[in-house]
Amino acid sequence: MKKKILLLTVAVAVLFLGAVFFFQLNGRASSPTYRTSSVERGDISVIVSATGTLNAVTVVQVGSQVSGSIARLFADFNSVVRKGQVIVIIDTTFLWASVRDAEANLDRAKAQVGKTERDLERSKPLFEKNLLSQADNDAAVTFYEQANAELKSAQAQLDRARINLKYATIRSPIDGVVLSRNVDVGQTVAASFSAPTLFTIANDLTKMQVEAKVDEADIGNVHVRQSVKFSVDAYPDKQFEGTVSQVRLQPQMQDNVVNYTVIVEVPNPDFQLMPGMTATLFILVEERQNVLKVSNLALRFRSPEDDPNFSKALADTAAGTPGGEQRGRRGAALSRSDGRGITGSNQGSGSVWVLRQGKPAFVSLRTGITDGSYSEVLHGDLKEGDQVILGLSQGGAAATSSNSSNPFQPQPVQGGRRRSF
Repeated sequence: MKKKILLLTVAVAVLFLGAVFFFQLNGRASSPTYRTSSVERGDISVIVSATGTLNAVTVVQVGSQVSGSIARLFADFNSVVRKGQVIVIIDTTFLWASVRDAEANLDRAKAQVGKTERDLERSKPLFEKNLLSQADNDAAVTFYEQANAELKSAQAQLDRARINLKYATIRSPIDGVVLSRNVDVGQTVAASFSAPTLFTIANDLTKMQVEAKVDEADIGNVHVRQSVKFSVDAYPDKQFEGTVSQVRLQPQMQDNVVNYTVIVEVPNPDFQLMPGMTATLFILVEERQNVLKVSNLALRFRSPEDDPNFSKALADTAAGTPGGEQRGRRGAALSRSDGRGITGSNQGSGSVWVLRQGKPAFVSLRTGITDGSYSEVLHGDLKEGDQVILGLSQGGAAATSSNSSNPFQPQPVQGGRRRSF
């Protein structure tokens, strides 16, 4: 009898514990938890990212206007040169021959002028005494004029030969540094069709520029005097700064993508930056400091249509405001949207769900700029520290919050072409 009572007591206890566990499990399943993020106050920056190439501001290619072999070189790679300094001398053997030939032609032309002048002086009195025909007198005048024209031509040829001789001594056109030398002593240069490039000289490497290619989708956000930060592979842990100085209008098509060239002025006092380096740029488009910001995941959160907690919150919102029914329907649509109300650096509309006393509450917002992770809150019933819903979680609450980073502050957050500093 005692055994039966004991077995019955154990069975009742097992059933009771099972029922308690069952109801607790169902209660947990029926009360969903939420992944949330805190509404924060901080800075938001919108940037345009691009790649470009570093170049000197002024680069001059020094060529030769005369042909000949290189006799002497006075500059090499990395040589510092001054304006007017001799850097190349071309062999002048044939040039001097051309000068002497032109001088001989000039002397010949002068002699011809003297002969025709004497002939003209003899013909004038004969013509006045009617001893010379009009035709012969005109011929004497013509020969004299032709001789003077040939004299001028011979003088011009001599001047040209002397100028070519002067061009054999090539001087630096600017103060600067030699970036490249394309000839050696003894090499022959031919300037028949185009001037061959002998040296490339950069004017001042303490001031450089980045020629960046910006996609047509982003070029409307780039303007002169915007701040720029960039990095190069040679110094991966260092950020350099510059300023947009020019946005060129000429489009460039590459792989069916239209790009525009943006020029960024860069100081280079330590000569760390070298021509030709590839730079990864971040152009600061817009910045807000110490603003209220909300996670974009919260703006994109879609409320489940069959959840009574969310339906009741929407009904309460609609009932508690003037014109609430219409606003409630609009709020329901916003709460189930995909976040396309977020508009980059422009104002837009959106909505979030906020946990208040453990229950979701619907809040409509007007948003400002976004960095891809957070959006600025311009207007709405939110305050710092509010917990906005990012999603549903049946396995327990998971509060999340991440801080955007950036070279204009900590480390960048990816957000498409526009990212935050």
